[in-house]
Amino acid sequence: MNERIFRSLYRIRRVEEEIARIYPTDKIKSPVHLSIGQEWIAVGVCEALRPDDTVFGSYRSHAYYLAKGGDLKKMFAELYGKATGCAKGKGGSMHLVDVAHGVMGASAVVGTTIPNAVGYAYAMKLQKRKNVVVSFFGDGATEEGVFHESLNFAALKELPVIFVCENNFYAIHTHISRRQKAPNPCDKAKAHGIVAEQIGDGDTQRLYNRINAAADLMRAGGSGPYFFECLTYRWKEHVGPNEDFDLGYRSRQEASPWLERDALPRIECLLSAEACSRLKTEVEEEISAAIRFAEESPYPQPEELYMDVIGD
Repeated sequence: MNERIFRSLYRIRRVEEEIARIYPTDKIKSPVHLSIGQEWIAVGVCEALRPDDTVFGSYRSHAYYLAKGGDLKKMFAELYGKATGCAKGKGGSMHLVDVAHGVMGASAVVGTTIPNAVGYAYAMKLQKRKNVVVSFFGDGATEEGVFHESLNFAALKELPVIFVCENNFYAIHTHISRRQKAPNPCDKAKAHGIVAEQIGDGDTQRLYNRINAAADLMRAGGSGPYFFECLTYRWKEHVGPNEDFDLGYRSRQEASPWLERDALPRIECLLSAEACSRLKTEVEEEISAAIRFAEESPYPQPEELYMDVIGD
C-alpha cells in the first residue's frame, strides 16, 4: 500500500514539475492549473476506489486524472494540443477525460460537474450497481447555487456519491474568509443532512481509510452521500507554473507550514531506499516517454473543427 501511494504521489508531483518546466516554451497550448501541494487528496481518494468507480472534477484536474489511472501519454498530448490527446487536442488541461479509467471529465466552469456526478450516482442506484461516484471540487464551488441543489438532491435520494472539497482557502486571489460569512464547507453539507468530516493534516493514509470505509458502507447498501473537506494549500499560482507570493494577496510565511507537512516525504520515509529508487526510475521513464509521445504526435486536421459538434 505504501509503495502504491508513494508512486502515485511522486508521479503526480513530477508530472506537474515537468509541465511547469515545459510551459514557458509555449509547447503546451493550454492554461494549466497545477495541484502541487494538493496531490495527497486525489491519491488518498482514488486509492480507495475500484476501477469501475467514477470521478468527476474541476479544471485543477491533473492529480485525480492520474490517481484514477488516466493515460499519461494522452494527457501530455492533450496539453500539447495534439490529435492523440484524451480530448483529441481540443480540450486542454481543463478538460481531461478518460472514460475507460472512470475519469468522466473536468470543466473550466466552477461547480458544473457536481450535478453531473450526482446524476451519474442516481443512475448507478437505479441500476442497482455497487459503484461509487466521487465529485472533486474546490472551496469556490461551494458558493455556487448548483452546489446546494446537488447536495440536497443527493441527500434526498441517498445516493452513492462522495463529495470531496479540496479547500485551499483561495478562489483565485480571494481568501474564503473574505468571501463567506460562514466559511466552513462541512457545515454547509451538514445543513443538507449529509455526514461530513474535515481532514486537515494532509495524511494520505488517513484519507484513504475514511474514503474506503465510506465506499464500503455504500456498496453494502448503506445510504450515502458522504462529504469530506480536505484542508490543503496550492504551492503555485492559481493558473500557471510560477509562484505568486509577490502579488500581495498571500505570503510565503502563510505557506510555510503547508510546505513543511508535504505528504510526499512523509510517505517516502516509510519505504526502503531501494524501493524509492526503483519507483522513481519507473516514473521518470514513463514521463519521458509520455513527453516524447506528445512532441511526436500530429496536430488535429482542420476538419476536426467540425467533429463532435452538436447542432440543430
